[in-house]
Amino acid sequence: MGARPLATTEEDPVTATLPAADPAVAREHYRAGLAVPSSGWAPGYTQANLVVVPQDWAYDVLLFGLRNPKPVPLLDVTDAGSYRTVLAPDADLRTDLPRYRVWRDGELVDEPTDVVDLWRDDLVAFLIGCSFSFETALLDAGVPVRNIEQGRNVSMYRTDRACRPAGRLSGPLVVSMRPVPGELVAAAVQVTARMPQVHGAPVHVGVPGALGIADLGAPDFGDPVEPAEGDVPVFWACGVTPQAALMASRPPFAITHAPGHMFVTDVPDAVYRQS
Repeated sequence: MGARPLATTEEDPVTATLPAADPAVAREHYRAGLAVPSSGWAPGYTQANLVVVPQDWAYDVLLFGLRNPKPVPLLDVTDAGSYRTVLAPDADLRTDLPRYRVWRDGELVDEPTDVVDLWRDDLVAFLIGCSFSFETALLDAGVPVRNIEQGRNVSMYRTDRACRPAGRLSGPLVVSMRPVPGELVAAAVQVTARMPQVHGAPVHVGVPGALGIADLGAPDFGDPVEPAEGDVPVFWACGVTPQAALMASRPPFAITHAPGHMFVTDVPDAVYRQS
């Protein structure tokens, strides 16, 4: 199916739908065309980034993940041609994300709400841990999540830190940022450090310039999120990192999730939480 414009409440009442608590219900909404960021949906269940490449590029992506486990923690890799994953056996990776991105020679060419017509027998899908998966744990620990409070996508930024290259893939580290009250930064670090398969502990706390980020109000991906008084910017490795690598390395074809529009799995967050 072709790309649909990002719906608004005025254009399509489906966007007024409240976030679903059940992952299968969330995927039903996305399959029906609801194109909204998935932060806050199905709380307590793991969300995943999606990267789909031709089989000829699959080893490069696999090696990139193994060499850069902080931004690219691999949760599942499909067989060539398969649009099913053990993370949600009844789901369809072609239709069950709120929005996709389509890449040709490293250029973004479309942002459809399904990729059924683009799926091929040689495509391999990678499901990568997402920091949305630790937001419930942060909230349970009393750490506010400002992007959820403000109804916005999380802020994401390219950094000046290079990932370790793998085959034909190379590119910069991308981070997500959440403003955290200064007195709760230690709690945020401790909570997320227990979840390494969804990016784990932050890679940086404080001055954004140390990562080469000039303006927190102008994220490269997602939305600007307003800090409250006393908040400190906290940066986690982000699963949009492979998209930055696709832009830099220019494979002939790829499909990814749109930043912030994740695959909601059936796996409870607790599965990836270390005691």
